[in-house]
Amino acid sequence: MSNSRKSLKKLRAIAYKKQGGLCYYCKLPMWIENPSEFTEKHNLSISQARLFQCTGEHLKAHCSGGAASIKNIVAACFYCNQHRHRRNSDLSPQEYKRLVHSRLVNGRWNSQLFPQNRLY
Repeated sequence: MSNSRKSLKKLRAIAYKKQGGLCYYCKLPMWIENPSEFTEKHNLSISQARLFQCTGEHLKAHCSGGAASIKNIVAACFYCNQHRHRRNSDLSPQEYKRLVHSRLVNGRWNSQLFPQNRLY
């Protein structure tokens, strides 16, 4: 594992705290260390909670030269992170945020697990 990848854990934790434990894209709560506590608190199964695990997200992709730096790393839930990178077309972080927001508003995102916490 390269040094830039090793440092992502610390940067992810910093971003998680800075964002108040909310995903950069969907603004839903995430967990970083204790999935059992998260499942109990939000009445979710382990498989549902896995979707809300905090991941480190490069705003500019690592493969495109994006640095593992505090300016380029945000905390994103596993669901948002995976869906961003599965897209056929690259969207900027802001474009992807708008897409997620639109889908949240229409109930077509992962928000059904947190209807009381929808921020849009």
